[in-house]
Formats: sequence, C-alpha cells, structure tokens
Amino acid sequence: MYNTDMPTRAELPSTRQLIRSTLIAIAAAVALLITAVLPAEYAVDPTGIGRVLGLTEMGEIKQQLSAEAQADNAAGSIPMPTDPAPASVSEPLSEGVAEDTAAADLAGVQVEDERTWNDETTLTLAPGEAAEVKLVMNAGDAATYEWTVSAGHLNSDLHGDGRGGQSISYRKGRSEASDSGELTAAFDGSHGWFWRNRSNVSVDLTLNTRGAYSEVKRVL
Repeated sequence: MYNTDMPTRAELPSTRQLIRSTLIAIAAAVALLITAVLPAEYAVDPTGIGRVLGLTEMGEIKQQLSAEAQADNAAGSIPMPTDPAPASVSEPLSEGVAEDTAAADLAGVQVEDERTWNDETTLTLAPGEAAEVKLVMNAGDAATYEWTVSAGHLNSDLHGDGRGGQSISYRKGRSEASDSGELTAAFDGSHGWFWRNRSNVSVDLTLNTRGAYSEVKRVL
C-alpha cells in the first residue's frame, strides 16, 4: 500500500506567510462587514457603497419593521381595562324618548356619511422620483388625511417644520400603497408628507385632506 509522502520543512508555509494570510482574511472580513453586512442589516453605511448597491435601503426597511414589531409587542403587553358593569335601568324609557334617541343616532350617522374631503391633491411620481406636500397649521390644529396610490408603492415620512429650526417626525412608512389617520400639529408651521417612489413603475398618488389648516402647498 502506498502512503502519501509527508511534506518537507521547506514545503510548509513559514510563520510570516501564515501571519500574512491571516491578516488578509481579517481585512477581507472587515471590508465585507462595512460594505455589505452593516448596510443590509442595520442601515449603517459609512462608505456609501451600500447605498449604491441598494443594501442600505434594505437595512432601513429591516430596522423600520423591527421598530414596528417592538412597538406592537409593547402595546400588546399593556393590560386592557375591564369594562365596568352596565348600570341598571330602574324605569323603562317612554316610547317618545326612545324614538327621539333613535332619530338622533340616525341623524349622527347621516352627518358622518355626508362628510367630504376639503382638498384633493394628485401627483405622478416616476420610479425614484420624490415629492413633498405640506399643510400650514397652528399648534394643536388637527387634520384628517388619506393617501393612496394606483400602482406600485412609496416610502413616506410624515413630518413637520417650524420657526427657529423646529422639526418633528410623526411616522415613517416603507413600501406602502396607502395610509390614513389624523395629524395634530405639534407647533406652528408646515406639516405633511415626503414620498419617494421606490417601485419600478410610475405611481399616481392621491392625497385627500380635511380639518384645521390654512393652506395645502407642494414643497418639492
């Protein structure tokens, strides 16, 4: 039986060669960490290469989803208060009072159904294009909003800017086709939305608003 020859001392790598190979491997690992892992996992991009390769946006989405999951978990851990027992009714309502109450409830539903939007803003964003629309509001003013897109999806940032460098971010969205809610101004200034089309198709965006604001203006 033939046994493999053992390498001679001259054929073995020297200590210097081993150290050099180790340093090269460490440098390659650090480079991979900085240019790929950190941008893709944590949205940390010190070199800017991750942004060019699209890895930084992936990391931003992961961080956003992680923050939303933590917020959902925190909200789910708060015990809900027990509803108090209904108070007993000692006397039945008269027929006339009951009818008046039912009519008032029905009128309230009809008023709610008849509410319409004060303003409608429509935009078309090509792939990669951005836009910004703001409401001019005073501190404490509230506005109801709803925006939708015809196709694709948008990244969004609902924020406000005021005098003296005041700024606030109310919410951020990633790859969304719609959003709705109520915006309450934290201070006097312009409050609204920044959108960027990160899909590969043109997007028709419709923003509907109503409430306490003096102007709707497109900033970008």
